[in-house]
This record gives sequence, C-alpha cells and structure tokens, in this order.
Amino acid sequence: MIAGMSERDRIVITGIGLTAPNGNNLGEFRESLLSGRSGVTPYEIRYIGATVAGVCHFDELRYQKRKDLRRGTRAGSVGIYCASEAIADAGLDWANIDKSMVGVYVGVTEHGNVETENEIYELKGFDYDTKFWSHHHNPRTVANNPAGEVSLGLGITGPHYTIGAACAAGNAGIIQGAQMLRLGECDLALAGGVSESIHTFGIFASFKSQGALASHADACRASRPFDLDRNGIVVSEGGCLYALERLSDAKARGAKLYGEIAGYAMNSDASDFVLPNADRQAECMNLALRRAHMAAEDVDIVSTHATGTESGDTQECAALRRVFGDSQNTLFNNSKSFIGHTMGAAGALELGGNLPAFSDRVCHATINVDRLDPQCALDGLVINEPRERRRVDVILNNSFGMLGINSVVIVKRI
Repeated sequence: MIAGMSERDRIVITGIGLTAPNGNNLGEFRESLLSGRSGVTPYEIRYIGATVAGVCHFDELRYQKRKDLRRGTRAGSVGIYCASEAIADAGLDWANIDKSMVGVYVGVTEHGNVETENEIYELKGFDYDTKFWSHHHNPRTVANNPAGEVSLGLGITGPHYTIGAACAAGNAGIIQGAQMLRLGECDLALAGGVSESIHTFGIFASFKSQGALASHADACRASRPFDLDRNGIVVSEGGCLYALERLSDAKARGAKLYGEIAGYAMNSDASDFVLPNADRQAECMNLALRRAHMAAEDVDIVSTHATGTESGDTQECAALRRVFGDSQNTLFNNSKSFIGHTMGAAGALELGGNLPAFSDRVCHATINVDRLDPQCALDGLVINEPRERRRVDVILNNSFGMLGINSVVIVKRI
C-alpha cells in the first residue's frame, strides 16, 4: 500500500475456503460463474411461504460431529467449514502452527435472529414457559458466535471476533485481518464473512414489506441486478474465509499466492438508514485507489455490489461513472446475479469468485440482464457472456451496507 513497503508489511492471500449456493470450493464456484449456472432455488420459510433463496449444500460433517451441529449455529458451521478449507488450501502445517498467533475475523450482517425466532416459535407450544428455553441460547446468539465457533472448532487460541458491518462485512473482515497482521497481533489471519440469513423469516419479511424481496416464476432468474425488470433482493446464505499472511512468511514456506491486498477503504454515508449515497461510495473507491497508489485505469475488473434494487443499482453505477468514467480498461461484473445476496459473506465470496481471473484472464458475466436499465449502462459492463482479457492484474471489490457503511478492497496480481 505504501511505496517501499517491506515484505513483512505486505499481505497476501494464500488460501480460500468457501461455500456458495452454486459451489462448495473455489473451483466449483468459478466454474459456475463462467458457465452461467445460478444457485438460486425455490424456498419456503415460516410465515412467508413460498419464495426463492440461495441455499448452500456443503458437507457439514466434514469438519464437525452431529453433536457440534446440534449445539452450534448454521453461521458457525459455515465458518468452520470455510476456515478448515482455507487452511487446507493454503497448505499450512496446521498441527505445528502456534494457534495463539492465529486470528479469526469474521464479518456478519446479523447474528442471533435465527435462534431467537426458532426458540420463541417452539416456546409457544409450551404456553411460553421459559423453563423450556434452550440453555444454548446465549452462546448461540452472542455477537462473537461465528468467529468463536471457528476458534473452538479449530483449537485457535489467538484473538477472535465478528465484525458487524451489514452487507459490507465480508470486505470488513478481510480488512481487519490485514490490519492485525500488520500490527503483529497474529501471524495468520482467517478473515472474510459468513451468512445464515435464509434461516430467519424476519429478513424476508422486512424486505417484503419494503417491496424489495425478489420474485420470479423461474428461481434461477430472480436475481437480476442492472435489469430494467428487476424486483428486489434474493436472500442467500454462504461464506468465504481467506488465509492471509505476510508476504515474507508466505515466501519462506513456499506458499502459493492468490494475490496481494493492495488497498482498502471504509467510510460512512451518514445520510439514510437504507438508501445508498453515490458520493460517499465514490469517495470510498477513490480512497482505496489512493492507498493502493493506483489510478482508475489500473483496475481491470470491478466486482460490483449491486443487489437488484433500483436505488442500489443506479446509485452504485453513478458512483462507478464518477470514478471510472475515463477508464478504457475497466470491466464490471456482478456475482449476485448467480447466487443472490449472501449478506455478510457477499464481499468475501464475490471477491473470491473473481480472483481466478488473474490466471484464466476471464471476467465472468452478470447474468439475467434481458433489458439493461439505461441508468446502469456502464462502458465495460459484462452481461450474459464472460469476456476474455489479454491480462488481469488488478481487481476492485465493492461491498456496501445498510446504515450507510461502504467498503472497498483492491487485490493485485503477485
């Protein structure tokens, strides 16, 4: 991020563990993005009934026992799976790593709603007698639960905490991990975001009351950012955690390198509870570029946040024009069109799906764009079919959230 920065201060990605509605590892996920395979399916949730959602199908028992699943949470299980996969992918000698120097930084949109809703629903069958309330409620619902379950499941004794940053949380987890490595608080960071949002009816009900819950006769076509006929957000679950290390440590052990965290930024709109602010989003992107010592035209691919709402899509596109208006190099894509909105996991998952472009030189498309909204007509917007590049060196990842929180992460080829 700073000219002349030492290899000890440069942070690299050495492992990726993920589960998405259309893939349970990076290879599967990338193949789905390149082939146009959606992971959105019909879904039913209490009180809402039939709807659509992005549902993950990872092997819960690969890294946990049935007892662990009964005691813990879906978000914790997603986190344990992703962290374990990231460690394996990084080729780390886990048995001999000092676990006190491993940090766990997990972004979430919300946590605790699922367990609270379920327990209240069951309690009414006992005339609301609280002696039937689960004694697991508190550890399941405390804010640090997803990161805490990872630390318990993997025997990590270093720092762990969750980062509540709405739908900017996946990026925020990555940023936190990079910062803690630079501060020397850990030697390995497991960082990113997770989501269990499809298991709480409250999220569906709230979006529905806003007129922002997507629907379509064909579930695969329900998530349609930038399309004139979009009608809202597809709620999804998922997770992506990265193994982050200092470049000097990664080189010393001969690790493979997915890319370097070149720049990042976070800021706040301070203007509305839910409506985005293009000015602040543009400022966040420009700040990340300055910190990376890059110009807009250095960016090869922008992974957009666009969720499939009119205000969200058009405001982000306005911000992108302000930042990249003169760039003849930059392509823009969107992963939510494939998997819906994975909330706290979105930033980390969407970045992960784009990172293979450093080697395969392909920008995956935004699918389900039949009638492009004129307000979203960006030069370089890749729709419906992937586009090959001569070279991909820089990816910028946008992730924005309610209450006006914005996050940007820039990764470069190394």
